[in-house]
Amino acid sequence: MPELPEVETTCRGIAPHVCARRIEDLLLHETRLRWPVSRAIVPQLRGAVITNVRRRAKYLLLEVARAGVDRVGVDSRTTLILHLGMSGNLRVLPQATPRLKHDHFDLLLDSGMTLRFNDPRRFGSLHLVSGDPNGHPLLAKLGPEPLDDSFDAEYLWRSSRSRRIAVKPFLMNGHVVVGVGNIYASEALFRAGVRPGRQARHLKHDEITRIVDAIKQVLAMAIKVGGTTLRDYVGADGTPGYFRQKLFVYERAGEPCRKCGEAVRHRVQGQRSTYWCHACQR
Repeated sequence: MPELPEVETTCRGIAPHVCARRIEDLLLHETRLRWPVSRAIVPQLRGAVITNVRRRAKYLLLEVARAGVDRVGVDSRTTLILHLGMSGNLRVLPQATPRLKHDHFDLLLDSGMTLRFNDPRRFGSLHLVSGDPNGHPLLAKLGPEPLDDSFDAEYLWRSSRSRRIAVKPFLMNGHVVVGVGNIYASEALFRAGVRPGRQARHLKHDEITRIVDAIKQVLAMAIKVGGTTLRDYVGADGTPGYFRQKLFVYERAGEPCRKCGEAVRHRVQGQRSTYWCHACQR
């Protein structure tokens, strides 16, 4: 599924095309996403201007505003919260572009372009929130952003001391830190030299430091090359991400480790595939 680098890449890709643009209409072709999309949001968006696009965890936030608040139920501070789900993507296209089978909505802009959402598995979501979006249940209890200064070794050290859970699912817990999904948790732990099955509470401070540094490095590298394309993901311009070419262990079970040559190992951990090198990770 799209993880933080893919969502950040999408955010950066659509921002120049949608910021400061007026919304002409929202066409809902399919409302049965992860949660039903209310058609009541359509009139609230008509005529609104997109003032900013940003990312929080794996959510895209499109901030919109009106010149005035002259209708009941319309807030001048309104945010569209969008999740790409397991297979979703956003593309900026001319409005006349024929729809594909799994295109579920079009956000028509005054530029003649549309922001189109495609999601074959329909696990994506779309919510319209008035006021501060950080109070919405989807965002309220999220942990810090992994690339922010607030996510550092001291924070992760304190958070891990009482945790009996293995370090990999610990890092994938969005209440601890957001956006470190399965691919990047595996890759960060490899770079940090830490085995994914070790209990979080048993990690030494220097190991925690290496993990934090590795998470920041891996995510920054992935964002730089547009994310990781495994199956469905493409960016806002339809191009794939290229971080897969830099993967050391993920989906490389049985192949030689690119550092030491020993075969990469695989097991299911917390219902997710885990990959590691027995020689390089302790």
